[in-house]
Amino acid sequence: MTIRVLVVDDHGVVREGLRQFLELDPELLVVAEAADGAEAVRMACLFSPDVVLMDVLMPGMDGIEATLTIRRDCPDAEVIMLTSVLERTTVVRAVKAGAIGYLLKNIQAEELCRAVKAAAAGQVQLSSQVSAYLMREVQLPEPPRSLTEREADVLRLLAQGQSNKDIARHLHVVEDTVKSHVRHILSKLGVQSRTQAALYAMRLGWISNDPEQVEL
Repeated sequence: MTIRVLVVDDHGVVREGLRQFLELDPELLVVAEAADGAEAVRMACLFSPDVVLMDVLMPGMDGIEATLTIRRDCPDAEVIMLTSVLERTTVVRAVKAGAIGYLLKNIQAEELCRAVKAAAAGQVQLSSQVSAYLMREVQLPEPPRSLTEREADVLRLLAQGQSNKDIARHLHVVEDTVKSHVRHILSKLGVQSRTQAALYAMRLGWISNDPEQVEL
């Protein structure tokens, strides 16, 4: 299956470079580009990408505001922040907006392609540094008694970095059922992304917060 990617950056040379090396991978296709957050929202609604590679610092609507809007209006699109900024407040705001990943622009091409594929599969992956920033900010939700037993199972597996397909195989259900459970989990916990849900599970002690286990 081809993974559809939207590339968002205010520098044309960066967009062109990303397009060129992403499309060296036959499983990835750049379906659109955008130069700012407002254009990114329009392109996401028009082209329905699987993954959005989103710059943070852009004129007008920035990448974080655009991520929040895209996750609200196009919830099937996963967003990876791709930036040169590694600052605690920015990381926290990006994940709270719904980003599933946070990568620096010095990443190797092969690593970026793997991250895009992981995001498309619904895998939550956090580097130890990003995870450390986030764990200090995440507040425990109300006791998750509103989750059904099956939803709790899905959350544990999601927080272990498993993809929708892997979770479906583990629970002997179809992938669409897993996606439905994930939507219910996010709604009940009041969060915007799988990443935030995984952090909740870590804070609740449902999985280890060992950076070797949850990695970007």
